[in-house]
Amino acid sequence: MGQPKQTSSVTPLRAMSCAVSFAVLGGLFLSQPAAFAQSASTQPANSRSAASQDNRATNNAASAPDFEDETGDTATPAANGATANADDALQRPAIPDAQAGDDITGSILDEEIRRLNTREAPVDEALPRRRAAESASTAETPGIPIGTFVLRPSVTQSINTETTKDGNTRLRRAFLETDAAATLTSDWGRHQLTVTSEGAWQKNVSGEGEEQPSFKINSDLRLDLPDDTTAHLIAGYNFYREDTDDPDAITNAAQQSDVQEFSAGASVKRDFGILRGTTALALTRSIYSDAKLSNGTTVSLSDRNQTTGTLRGRVGYELSPALIPFIEANIGRTVYDETQDSAGYERSGHSYGAKAGVEVDLGEKLKGEVGVGYEIADFEDSRLSSIDTATLDASLLWSPIRGTDVNLDLQTSIQPSTTAGESGYVSHALTTTVTHQLRDNLVGTMIGGVIWRDYPTNSTINDELVYTAATGLTWNINRYLDLTSTLGYELTTRKEGTDSQQWRAGVGLKLKR
Repeated sequence: MGQPKQTSSVTPLRAMSCAVSFAVLGGLFLSQPAAFAQSASTQPANSRSAASQDNRATNNAASAPDFEDETGDTATPAANGATANADDALQRPAIPDAQAGDDITGSILDEEIRRLNTREAPVDEALPRRRAAESASTAETPGIPIGTFVLRPSVTQSINTETTKDGNTRLRRAFLETDAAATLTSDWGRHQLTVTSEGAWQKNVSGEGEEQPSFKINSDLRLDLPDDTTAHLIAGYNFYREDTDDPDAITNAAQQSDVQEFSAGASVKRDFGILRGTTALALTRSIYSDAKLSNGTTVSLSDRNQTTGTLRGRVGYELSPALIPFIEANIGRTVYDETQDSAGYERSGHSYGAKAGVEVDLGEKLKGEVGVGYEIADFEDSRLSSIDTATLDASLLWSPIRGTDVNLDLQTSIQPSTTAGESGYVSHALTTTVTHQLRDNLVGTMIGGVIWRDYPTNSTINDELVYTAATGLTWNINRYLDLTSTLGYELTTRKEGTDSQQWRAGVGLKLKR
């Protein structure tokens, strides 16, 4: 007999599992292209992921021809023009229908999550910007918060020696000097108020010589107005004692006159495209105290009290943000409190001026302006001749190398006189200041200047030249304490008469907050 045919229950189970596997596999092949097409249709046409899908579809179509034969469809066109590839559908799981239209899974977010080689951030984004190292000499003190303002005060105490020689007269003195300064700056989101003040008090400890106290305070309120318009409101006060070498000083006075100057002004600047317009009004009030003579008597100088107003207008043409040529005109009026001075002259008068120049702004390397023009001053008294002169003005800040700043200032102005029969003189002043950072905490300063007092040809007073030179060192012990030292020299030469010289040296400590 033949052996009976053996059967087992395992065989039907294997057949059933194979059938189920083929059914599931077929369902996956049929369902995933549709799901991928639905996901691709939700992506924006101009998104980065759509462009990357186009690239992958092209590359995969060229590299997988066998898959094209299996499916019979290489790509599913999306509604927005993006091309979806079946190869991509195999590389990522299908998105369920409940999530395909969900706003949480945007195309860009899904693309970044799915990519294996995710985008690296640029170096500028991955690493914080490296800030320039702040040295002790350039570090700014934190200041004292006062509401919406920050106050930065400083006090310098120094001991000085001074030698003055005028002809055959020589005076020496040693004196203590206290210098105080403060800056108050607003911390507003719009507009800004800045108040600066500085003063000096001197006390002789030995020898003879006139003490020179001084104090001044200035405020500037900047208003940021609409339509590219900026306004400034300024006010100030200046107190000083007239220098013995001043042409209007009283000869052989034990103490010269104390001068008080009050100032106020307003300016408006507006940009009209490539044109820039500025209008400014300035008022100055000067008051002179009595001078004290060596014999104890006083000389009244109230006839020098005056008020001056000046109106100025400027128009600039912007060739580029770094180069702006301009033209400027001004008119002024000076009125003395007394119609006639002690010598019987009427000093009130008018002044006129115009100039053309160029503003330069090359960032930290070079900024400032240069202008040439003409000025004239007339007086109400016919015995006082008019003064006119060509002008050359410049104010430039140049930084040839890091840590070195050169400040050049050139000013031409008409200075009225109070000497009987004299109209005044033309002042040509040139000052150069060089600041160099010798070390991280050591800064050197050199100052050189010359002033030419040019009197009219019919004047009885001769021209004068004043030369100044000074040098100083500042050692930053820490952010709040500096050690300072100065050495200066001044020489005044005259065509007729004796020359005068002055030497000064000092050392001090500066405390700042």
